[in-house]
Amino acid sequence: MIYADTAEARFIDRPNRFIAHVELDGRTETVHVKNTGRCRELLLPNIPVVLEKSDNPNRKTKYDLIAVRKKKLGWINIDSQAPNKVVKEWLTKQDFDVVIPEYSYGDSRIDFYMEKGNRKYLLEVKGCTLEIGGTGYFPDAPTVRGVKHIRELMKAQKQGFWCGIAFVIQMNGIDEVLPNTETHPEFGEALSQAKQAGVHVLNLTCSVDKNSLEITSPIRIT
Repeated sequence: MIYADTAEARFIDRPNRFIAHVELDGRTETVHVKNTGRCRELLLPNIPVVLEKSDNPNRKTKYDLIAVRKKKLGWINIDSQAPNKVVKEWLTKQDFDVVIPEYSYGDSRIDFYMEKGNRKYLLEVKGCTLEIGGTGYFPDAPTVRGVKHIRELMKAQKQGFWCGIAFVIQMNGIDEVLPNTETHPEFGEALSQAKQAGVHVLNLTCSVDKNSLEITSPIRIT
């Protein structure tokens, strides 16, 4: 996926999880942060960031903050909507007969339902932006919703679905994601139980630039 209208700026602060102040062309601009996670290790004073200009003239904020530059790693995409978009692109290249986003299953809405022949698939997508010591971690904040989705996938697996959790690694040079048990132990426990139940865990590596994100992983779902 490619962002059409972007600009570089410098991060100032983040008053709450929805907005940030940045320095753009010598002025302070209030922008929308497209990630409600903590991102504490990324959004540091004076760090380079990338903004996408909104095409809605009636919005209160003209820009979305979509990427942050981190030493040694380069640009990290923090757009929480991007993982589902690139996974949809990725799935269209894998010969599925049906790909349906936002599929209702049980008490949850799973990111993708697919069919190939007589086989049915459910895939939940998680974006990873947290890197520690060369490894990706998820989540960077507690996610009750994430645990709920894992439980639903375990039920579906027992009912004959192929079920998977795809971690989209929104940074260059990282190829593994581990559960951030320090931040959310329950997520780590649920992920471990899911693996034992046969749920597939996919680490999707990406090519990230300041205005683009593309899955480069050789993994194919069969």
